[in-house]
Amino acid sequence: MSNNSKTYCLVMAGGKGTRLWPESTQDKPKQYLSLVGDGTLLSQTLNRFQNIVPKEQRYIVTTMDQSELAKQCSEDLIESDSFIYEPAGRNTAPCILLSLAAMEASGATDDDVIAVMPSDHVILDINGFQSTFNKAVALSKETSSITTIGIRPHFPHTGYGYIKKGDEVGEGYKVGEFVEKPNFSTAKEYLSTGDYFWNAGMFMATLGTFKREFAKHSAQMFSFYNDLKNNINDFDKLTEVYNKVPEDSIDYAIMEKSETVTLVPANFDWNDLGSWEALEQVIDQDGDNTVVNAKSVYLKDAEGNVIYAPGKFVSLINVNDLVVVSNDKTLMVMPKKDAQRVKEVVKHLKDSGEKELL
Repeated sequence: MSNNSKTYCLVMAGGKGTRLWPESTQDKPKQYLSLVGDGTLLSQTLNRFQNIVPKEQRYIVTTMDQSELAKQCSEDLIESDSFIYEPAGRNTAPCILLSLAAMEASGATDDDVIAVMPSDHVILDINGFQSTFNKAVALSKETSSITTIGIRPHFPHTGYGYIKKGDEVGEGYKVGEFVEKPNFSTAKEYLSTGDYFWNAGMFMATLGTFKREFAKHSAQMFSFYNDLKNNINDFDKLTEVYNKVPEDSIDYAIMEKSETVTLVPANFDWNDLGSWEALEQVIDQDGDNTVVNAKSVYLKDAEGNVIYAPGKFVSLINVNDLVVVSNDKTLMVMPKKDAQRVKEVVKHLKDSGEKELL
């Protein structure tokens, strides 16, 4: 392993999640929204790497239809030629394989560490993140493994996959196993043992380790690697090759099969903003309610409500535990406990052909 190896970050910014509809839409997904603190979630993600990953070693992978948004939200935070465009959505494993090929074509070597990061999570403790990140980079080099950052669960969440820790190694652990999203009783059991972590989709390895693990566990997918690398500057040919790559998630293709995965526990707060109610955990309350965005509010005998209504006056009287979201086109009100049911609204709009609202 070269002492001169570099560390790159690869930010996955092509998602089109609708869990924060109506504000998060296909035209402007969550990573391009300003919901918490200064700047968009994507720009906050890139800013987390100040002083640990140089600007010229940061990359964004996204889709061509999001290129302008990605450029706007990353201005001065990455180089203008550090965008990788996925020709079509083929799940996370092909997307990462394409990105590795593009980064190698741009000069990354087998000894360089590449850290794969989501673009739309909230982390407020930057120092804690950077400290954990540096430990994970070191462990991935020392052990020639894929090192994931695990989030210590603080309640029995049923919406995340879990990672079971194994034996100690360096400043982390070997991974015992990856497990699917559990039911509530299983999640409670995981929490009580102290041996399980939430899988936040943050992981890193040297380029050489990633290629080795792809070749070993997803040989058919990896067989397209050189063709992707050799056609990286010809988008038409790249599209032709990419459309032949089998679709699969990185968890199924590599992580769950590999025997060389390690884990470093996160020493920072973390929230994937999986629903409107999740904003309560990352935004200071306004009295007894969480006002994410509004021109002004009148709240009387109202508690536990989450309010997002940019530019609008909102009044709530004698109502509790609601999500109230309003923008130029839509109004949505639901009990907080049903915040995940926003997907029912999205399905209705798809089925009824009201695509302009998606």
